[in-house]
Amino acid sequence: MEPSTPWIAVVAVLAVVLFVAAFAVLTRLVRTRRAMRRAGLPTGPRWVFWGAVLYFVLPTDLMPDPVYLDDIGVLLLALRTLCRSPGSGRRTPLVTESKETNHSFDSFK
Repeated sequence: MEPSTPWIAVVAVLAVVLFVAAFAVLTRLVRTRRAMRRAGLPTGPRWVFWGAVLYFVLPTDLMPDPVYLDDIGVLLLALRTLCRSPGSGRRTPLVTESKETNHSFDSFK
């Protein structure tokens, strides 16, 4: 066994871990957009969502494909943009509360 073999194994494991993390963020982005569309909430510009998905899928990147840090960054930026309300610049509240009782309406479902 050559001395460089353990380093190759470590790099391969790291590349797999980064790919799994990037795929998890992509899955979260798709699920969040789908849930927002079902609820009738605005999802922001379509090009942000589709641009992030294409950046993840296409082989042309800022960094080589075994390093998925740039893909993760683009997907997180798209997720952040998706979760912002269009006019206020703040995140949209996902749970509404009653002012009288301070209870969540989600507990009555």
